Amino acid sequence: MLRRSMVMSIGCLVAAVWLAGTGKLAAQAGPALSGKVTAGQEALEGVLVSARKDGSNITVTVVSDKDGNYNFPAARLEPGHYSLRIRAIGYELDHPNEASVAADKPATADVALRKTENLAAQLTNAEWLASMPGSDAQKGQLLNCVGCHTLQRPLNSKYSAEDFLTLILPRMQGYVNQSIPQHPQLRRAERLMEERGDQRVQVYRAAAEYLASINLSSHPQWNFEFKTQPRPTGAATRVIYTEYDLPRETISPHDVIIDRSGIVWYSSFGEQNLGRLDPKTGKVTEFPIAEHKPDFPTGSLGLRSDPKGNLWLGNMYQATIVKFDPKTETFKYWPLEGDENIDAAQINMVSPQHSDVDGKLWTQNNGFAGVHRLDIATGKFETWEPFKGVPGPHNIYDVIPDSHNNAFFTDFRQRHIGRIDARTGEIKLFEIPTPNSAPRRGTMDAQDRLWFGEYRGDRVGMLDTKTGQFKEWPVAPRWSAPYDVITDRNGEAWTGSMTSDQVTRLNPETGQSINYLLPRSTNIRRVFVDNSTTPVTFWAGSNHGASIVKVEPLE
Repeated sequence: MLRRSMVMSIGCLVAAVWLAGTGKLAAQAGPALSGKVTAGQEALEGVLVSARKDGSNITVTVVSDKDGNYNFPAARLEPGHYSLRIRAIGYELDHPNEASVAADKPATADVALRKTENLAAQLTNAEWLASMPGSDAQKGQLLNCVGCHTLQRPLNSKYSAEDFLTLILPRMQGYVNQSIPQHPQLRRAERLMEERGDQRVQVYRAAAEYLASINLSSHPQWNFEFKTQPRPTGAATRVIYTEYDLPRETISPHDVIIDRSGIVWYSSFGEQNLGRLDPKTGKVTEFPIAEHKPDFPTGSLGLRSDPKGNLWLGNMYQATIVKFDPKTETFKYWPLEGDENIDAAQINMVSPQHSDVDGKLWTQNNGFAGVHRLDIATGKFETWEPFKGVPGPHNIYDVIPDSHNNAFFTDFRQRHIGRIDARTGEIKLFEIPTPNSAPRRGTMDAQDRLWFGEYRGDRVGMLDTKTGQFKEWPVAPRWSAPYDVITDRNGEAWTGSMTSDQVTRLNPETGQSINYLLPRSTNIRRVFVDNSTTPVTFWAGSNHGASIVKVEPLE
């Protein structure tokens, strides 16, 4: 494994850094900007120091080492004036920090911190869940909230149990899952395999009573102690982050992928656009996607490429499969038709990875927990309903093909992975060892092993599709809620948390992992690894922060 050390002396510093945009290492003499992070007389390790040039949409972040020193490599900051910010739980800047970087002279800016007076405002969703009293079942209900907003919102409220039961929770249920506070959208119809009637009322009542017991409805302050995660140490500090802010706060970059030329593409969760980002310049270009169901919620979820490099999206409540040719910059559409295109129809995931096998691709339909297969040439759809007549709830969240284009799907409301034989159509279910694990998104590796996130199980899961055997690895901390998993060329598995703002890098052979804390609150969904760089580079969208994040481990 490549290792990188940063050694600073009084006279100079020599660092091994990537040449911008090349993925290669080169020797650079001296940092562009360096300094020491302290709180009083104490040097602090694991403080994220971010620098953003005036007028730029790109922010670069490094992490202080065990002696409190931070260093921005010369290739990462061009000359100009920069504002600095930090992330360190329990601390805030003692005074605003800024620095001017010159082309021919290293800049220095020491960073002084003080204890924060508002620790609650710094808590991640995972830290709120770890802090609040209650059973795992009670806390687990709140994992349904973090898809649209942080837990700061209900925890800071003063609503009573009756308020939650009769007003707040029914209103929340009325919004589609791509809603954010800046862009709420109303649901047109209920999913057919979800709770209904008295069953739903019981769910609401349990959640309402619990929320009212932990918010500020009957206390001036929270009646529990805050439990925070420690700052990064060791290998978790040897990393560089780059954030690219998008043009509008309503852009939710749900899926982020990199094409063969290094261009970044993203699906916009709540808007009818496919986005393109040039990581060298930060320039963003949007390609409008046509609506096929006017007055229905907008936005796309899954973004995947086929063997020819075409991009495919699931246009969610528009109930449409979308194909984009990056060479001609043109779209083609396959809307659902007939009985499958009900008002609740929801095409989230489109999987063309092995469409070259038989000219077909797989998708799913959250409206009735179904799976569709599209013949690309004829436009004909086939439909499977694996849980028809089976007591629910059920939610077929992702569908992932193996190398023979057999489909594997996740049941997010239960603990199963399903398989549909591409030749016979036969359905088989595999039960994950961890109960209530909620498998969500995943990827198939070159050995036809399915890697997936166990959202409620706090685990990375792997199904060997040839033997039917599972393996699982825990993801720390508790309440990490991993959404997706991808493996890199070295066999390591990567996942991102929707709750802890952490990216986890797992060595499956040893079970050891590194958690990289991101510079800002980041609701991570799809994860992607660029294997063309050395070391590999991790990418994800900040689904609630209108930005795209690149994580470059230095070893």
